Amino acid sequence: MPQALRVATYNVHACVGVDGRHDPDRVASVIAELEADIVALQEFTYPAGVAIETRMPVTLTLADPYECVLGPTRQRGSECFGNALLTRHRIVDVHRFDLSMERREPRGAIAATIEVRGTVVHVLAAHLGLRVHERRFQVSQILEYLDSVRHTLVVVLGDFNDWLPGRSVVHVLDDRLGKPPRRPASFPVHWPIVPLDRIWVNPLRALRRIVTHATPTARLASDHFPVVADVDVSVTESA
Repeated sequence: MPQALRVATYNVHACVGVDGRHDPDRVASVIAELEADIVALQEFTYPAGVAIETRMPVTLTLADPYECVLGPTRQRGSECFGNALLTRHRIVDVHRFDLSMERREPRGAIAATIEVRGTVVHVLAAHLGLRVHERRFQVSQILEYLDSVRHTLVVVLGDFNDWLPGRSVVHVLDDRLGKPPRRPASFPVHWPIVPLDRIWVNPLRALRRIVTHATPTARLASDHFPVVADVDVSVTESA
């Protein structure tokens, strides 16, 4: 019997929508629409005074059903900025990776081990750089992590800023994890043509569905649409 796990990735643009409004509650409403078990957030901001080990979904007060893993990449004044991972399942372990390159915007990833109804799922959530040489370095770090979790159920997701076929770097993740059957466009919301936001599942046969979440609220809340995937956690044997 399939055991469904819904995962999603969402660049929330610091909770500033396409109308220029800073509205964390609107972003939280989009997250609620997803009905996801695990949500990776990029460009997430929260008060700098919040301890990094907090498990509360800070600033997203409507996201109470979730535990939160914070992965700040930089501090801007009184705010931290970076990644976050929301989960409705038990967090077993967390590692944070610095993917920054000198003189480029700081980047990072969160690697979390999560127990889903007795099955261990390794989740890596990342936000990669804008330049090809950055992403080449960052993907090499992700591959090292993937080598450490071979033969397990793995989900890799986030904003990979990679879409030009002739200059793609993350195609090596397709080689390592399997290429998803479709790669839905998620950016920009007014005319989504670019698949910046991506999800890989290994083993690939555990992936049941992958779609862009393009609702009216999501069209306003950020400049990216969320991308959502359904995963069968009963398929755990990796190639």
